[in-house]
Amino acid sequence: MVGRWKDGAQCAVMLTFDVDAETLWLSGDMNNMNRPGMLSQGTYGARVAVPLILDLLGERGLQGTFFVPGWTAENHRDIITVIHKMGHEIGHHGWIHEWPTNLSRDEEEEVLTKGIAALSSITGASPKGYRSPAWEFSANTLDLLAAHGFEYSSNLMSHFIPWRHEQHDLIELPVQWLLDDAPFFLFGGGRPRPISSAENVYQAWTEEFRGIYRYGGLFNLTMHPQIIGRPGRLLMLERFIDYVKGFPDVWFATGQEVSDYWREHTRSYHPDTQNPPSEQ
Repeated sequence: MVGRWKDGAQCAVMLTFDVDAETLWLSGDMNNMNRPGMLSQGTYGARVAVPLILDLLGERGLQGTFFVPGWTAENHRDIITVIHKMGHEIGHHGWIHEWPTNLSRDEEEEVLTKGIAALSSITGASPKGYRSPAWEFSANTLDLLAAHGFEYSSNLMSHFIPWRHEQHDLIELPVQWLLDDAPFFLFGGGRPRPISSAENVYQAWTEEFRGIYRYGGLFNLTMHPQIIGRPGRLLMLERFIDYVKGFPDVWFATGQEVSDYWREHTRSYHPDTQNPPSEQ
């Protein structure tokens, strides 16, 4: 059976990084601006982890998608510029990691436009991909994304293959908490969960990859530099990438590449229907 992906690939793999930096700790409470210990976790992500991640991707010849809040782009402009110059995709991730569900329509649009301006000042073009902080949507989000020229969203969990939001002509690139480093590793800021070992995460991700590979889906891995970018976890990520590369017919792609391919080569589909998507 020929796969549904580019050049007949069986599975598409996205390596995505939410470069929250300090915004992860500021979005819930701006008083945390006075807590340098807490904020230093985000600073590590931008100043130390991102360069290490870029080195790893470069060594493996891979392009990633980096979702960046506007505040991060303004306050860590140098490293975001490096990401862009190395050819990686930069997508929109709010302004200061606000949840759209906590905003009015006008406030959500202001956040969207401020983020677009901050990112386009670095890349020279408006971002085409959008990932909401915590993957939250308001009743206005899709309308606003369409109005501001976005082409894809990476926020919903209704399937492990993409689909098209027909009314808005946006491609959805689905996510899943299982394929996010935060539930396993994120600690602090009132989060009492235990910290998992990298070995446990390697097992969880390889198990899910094998399943998605079998069914010809999209393996969309969500990571945060300040979380995945610890030295031991980077060794695990390197090992995981090499594991995936050991499978035949795997297409590593950016969000924009997956969105473009899906839009061009598949018929209309939504996960609420019973029929799987068709290849053309």
